[in-house]
Amino acid sequence: MTSNQIVTPRRPVGPQQRAGDRRGGDLLSIGAVLAYLREDFPEVTISKIRFLEAEGLVEPQRTPSGYRKFGPADVERLAYVLRMQRDHYLPLRVIREHLDAIERGEAPPALPPAGERPGPLEQADRELDTPAPGGVRLGRAELLAAAGAEERELAEWESYGLVVAGPDGGYDADTLQIARLVAELGRFGLEPRHLRQVKAAAEREVALVDQVVAPLRRHRNPQTRAHAETTARELATLAVRLHATMVQAGLRGQAR
Repeated sequence: MTSNQIVTPRRPVGPQQRAGDRRGGDLLSIGAVLAYLREDFPEVTISKIRFLEAEGLVEPQRTPSGYRKFGPADVERLAYVLRMQRDHYLPLRVIREHLDAIERGEAPPALPPAGERPGPLEQADRELDTPAPGGVRLGRAELLAAAGAEERELAEWESYGLVVAGPDGGYDADTLQIARLVAELGRFGLEPRHLRQVKAAAEREVALVDQVVAPLRRHRNPQTRAHAETTARELATLAVRLHATMVQAGLRGQAR
């Protein structure tokens, strides 16, 4: 397979296929789906599958008692999403566009050549450089669904100050991203108590950036104040790159 060849699901994933699944066929529990997917994606978890469902990338059936039941098309959609994330670092928004195109009977957008695909660090840079959507407010239940987490997990994150609700009790886009990352780290065995050092390091970096931009934010000129926010994002991106590069260099040093 060439590096820029489009990879599509092995079975149709359109509405007719999903409708066929709902009329019968081989329906699987979430545990059976997990066992099947782990052959190719050993890192996948039940929480990950629930998260992808919350994001609207798969819509399993529900039994009267509330249990999820997945048809063949649902499993193929999950495999496609996981493959695009692992092999091509595509964000969920782009993967959803691919799946929508496939459902319409169209070819999904061409994948960029291997040399042009962003690695995990570059993708993080892009996301950090894009301001979070303004005005996004999630309730507690919505945050739990979007992060693929349980109530007890959120309560523990809040007890360690990793996730903080706003004055109105809601959560913004930045908090949602933090919750998702904390949940992902938790699947590798990192507990909230382990992440206190990460939070402390982030607070020190915020203070460092603030030393540079605070005079700009207090300036009388509106353009200068606007420049302060651009400068803050640039500094944050550089700080994240420095931190990630130092961690990667340290891990490589230990592997020698």
